[in-house]
Amino acid sequence: MSSLMILLGSIVIFIIAYFTYGSWLAKEWGVDPSIKTPAHVIDDGGVDYVPAKAPILLGHHFASIAGAGPINGPIQAAIFGWVPVLLWIIIGGIFFGAVQDFSAILVSIRHKGQSLGEVIEENVSHRCKVLFSIFAWLVLLLVVAAFADIVASSFNGFSVKDGQTVLNSANGSVATASLLFIPLAVVFGYLVYRRNAPLIVSTIAGVVLLALCITIGIYVPIHLSKNIWLGFIFVYIVVASVTPVWILLQPRDYLNSFLLYFMMIAALIGIVGTNPTVNIPATVGLTANGQPIFPFLFITVACGAISGFHSIVGSGTTSKQLDNEKDAKMIGYGGMLIECVLAVISLICISSIGFAGAKGMAPPVVFASAIKVFFINLGFGEAAASVTYTVILLAISAFALTSLDTATRLARFIFQELFTEGGKQTSKNPLTNMYVSTIITVAIGGVLCLAGYQKIWPIFGACNQLVAVPAFLAVSVWLARKGRNNKMFYFPMVFMLAACLISLVMTFRLNISILAAGKGNMMVQGLQCIVIVPIFILAIFLVWEGVSCLIKISKEGPSKLGTSPAGGK
Repeated sequence: MSSLMILLGSIVIFIIAYFTYGSWLAKEWGVDPSIKTPAHVIDDGGVDYVPAKAPILLGHHFASIAGAGPINGPIQAAIFGWVPVLLWIIIGGIFFGAVQDFSAILVSIRHKGQSLGEVIEENVSHRCKVLFSIFAWLVLLLVVAAFADIVASSFNGFSVKDGQTVLNSANGSVATASLLFIPLAVVFGYLVYRRNAPLIVSTIAGVVLLALCITIGIYVPIHLSKNIWLGFIFVYIVVASVTPVWILLQPRDYLNSFLLYFMMIAALIGIVGTNPTVNIPATVGLTANGQPIFPFLFITVACGAISGFHSIVGSGTTSKQLDNEKDAKMIGYGGMLIECVLAVISLICISSIGFAGAKGMAPPVVFASAIKVFFINLGFGEAAASVTYTVILLAISAFALTSLDTATRLARFIFQELFTEGGKQTSKNPLTNMYVSTIITVAIGGVLCLAGYQKIWPIFGACNQLVAVPAFLAVSVWLARKGRNNKMFYFPMVFMLAACLISLVMTFRLNISILAAGKGNMMVQGLQCIVIVPIFILAIFLVWEGVSCLIKISKEGPSKLGTSPAGGK
């Protein structure tokens, strides 16, 4: 099979889906450009709510949901064969992931830009809101702990070789470039939002300076230990979580998104120019390496098809910055399809190298190595190909920091909303204060990071995907109350629920068998089992409450609700 045909065929399908299914969804859900979004209605001094131009918000949203996710998933899932992975990316992206991302943004802007927990409270029940918010917050805590460790490791200026501590210039380059991105973002945000600088001119200048930051990083690496970087990172994410979104988070993600675009363009040039041979099997049957294709394929390929984390981003930061409802389709549905293209590219990269060539490589290295080979085969020369390889790896590492502070801000939102009364913050409860909630979130995330989040990380994939189920359910109930079509959510919701619960049950059984054989560790397999049980029960309860609500609405008819975002629905 031609890699070029796989890529071009997928892109054509995604474009058709955007203009057909995406437009149909917008019509069915009642997207109305005349309704003022929360970014215009709510004034919080620009901390969280600020109207953003569509290209800037797309950059923020894309950088927040993408990162290394659509690279790792397809490459790891390729053991099942390229055909099932490709089909899941296409079908899952169009009918699952993009639908979730689009709807999460829309339902949030119709609820004052609040997170899914508040949507669930207003449309299902307060109990469901509390349980979902706790679950989502805990998932985000795990993300904060994991990505803090990943970022600190990618910044660590020292490594051990043959028992000796040596300088790691590659990591030092990542640290330098990432630090330089921060003041660049601040200047960009100030010029665009406070000095009304033209976006096109500012973008060109910003991208040029972004390239300069990378160049400086390559030649002037910073060498500090991992522990020092951990301290810096925890202080940074506290500040980033409460800093006005227009001056750091939004502009930095926007500029960083050009690194993702660069990776994709470089890969596209390489694939179009070389049309690499597919060197992995099309299919391998119903199991691979002892794992059944269902549910593990659908848990492994998350960001490239559907990821519950996206719904938290869409209803967390993105919805608070949306300038016009019509932009929700481009940013939510379109942003996900762009990520699907990156997932297809990642699949082509592993298929071109083959399992033997990729043995022992981390997925980002497989991705960068494949593109390096493409460039060499195009005649660019070893030097140019090596620079491209370095920049791609640097970009992937730098994006971990983007995911980290976005997750911290999202966790802060959810924690605050968990203690609000009727969707309103009150000074009587200090836990609704953004500074208090941020410090608590980062402190617990830090303890989890140092205590060893790796003990429960194996179940993160299922937990992340499980977030999509109440997200689908919340929007379904909201649409039912409005008397609008919500049937497009039914199959994705049931499918993801089955995949996640079966995955958790299989992990539970495996851990029990390992412990029974005396080969396991109660602090690893035992802890995972202890965590799995309440998660399983929580999922069943949330679905039961949501489905009961849908049945009641179908019998009694939709509620007579308003349409103003300030009014809630």
